[in-house]
Amino acid sequence: MPASKGPLTRDSFRVKIAVQRVRLGDTEYRVIRPVSPFKKGALYVRGDSYDLYVDRADGRRIGTLFLLAARSPHSLVYLPMRATAPEPWFGWDADEKPIDLVLAHRAVQFRPSRWKRLRERIAAGSTPRELRTASVPARDLPDLESSYEPPDDPKEAQAALLRQHVHAETLLLTGGAPGFREAAREIFAVTKDGPPAAASPRYIHGGCNYHVCRCLYDYPDLTENDWGQIHVEFNPRWSR
Repeated sequence: MPASKGPLTRDSFRVKIAVQRVRLGDTEYRVIRPVSPFKKGALYVRGDSYDLYVDRADGRRIGTLFLLAARSPHSLVYLPMRATAPEPWFGWDADEKPIDLVLAHRAVQFRPSRWKRLRERIAAGSTPRELRTASVPARDLPDLESSYEPPDDPKEAQAALLRQHVHAETLLLTGGAPGFREAAREIFAVTKDGPPAAASPRYIHGGCNYHVCRCLYDYPDLTENDWGQIHVEFNPRWSR
C-alpha cells in the first residue's frame, strides 16, 4: 500500500521524499529517498554489530521512512547516511565505518548484489526525480509502551524479521511490513525518551547519564543467521 497523497492531518507522519525510477536490464526499480540529507542521523558498522545514532528530528524522519517502507511493497527506501557529518565520538574505534541503509520490502525481491549499480544510476544527474511529501498514518506505528510479542504463526513470525545483507558499504534490510513497523517503534521510542535540549551539555556518550537506546532485534540467535545487532542511540551532540 503506497503512502497517502491525501490531505495531511495531525494523525499522520510526514516526510519529504524524492522518487526515482531506475532500470537495470529488464527490471525497473522505484527508489524512495529523503529530499534533504541527514544532519544528525548516522549508521556505523563496528565488527559484527551496527550503531544507529539519531537526534529527535532526524530520528523521527528515519522512523517515518521505516513506516513508509512497510507501506511500499514495490519500492526500495534508500537512506544515504555515509554523507552525514560524523558524530562527535566517531573514530574512537578504528574498526568503525559509516555505511548507508536500504529498506527493501520482500515483495521487491531485490538482489543485494545489484545495489552498487543501482546506486550509480540513482546518483546520475540525468535520472529524473519526483519531489513530494509522503504521509503515513500514525496508526501504523505500534504502541511505544508495549513490548514486542512474536506472532504465534511461524509464517507471520518470519515476516516480522528483517534480514541483513551487506554490499557496497550499505546495510540492506529486507522483510515484511511487520518487521519495518516494529523497527520504527524502537526508533520512535528513542526519540521520545531522549533528553531535552537543556540536558544535552551533560550528555555522556555510552554512559548512563541521559543515555537512551534500544535494539532493533529482540531475540538471541542473531549469530546463527550471521546477522548483527542494530543498536539505536539518542545522541544530542553532533559535529557542525
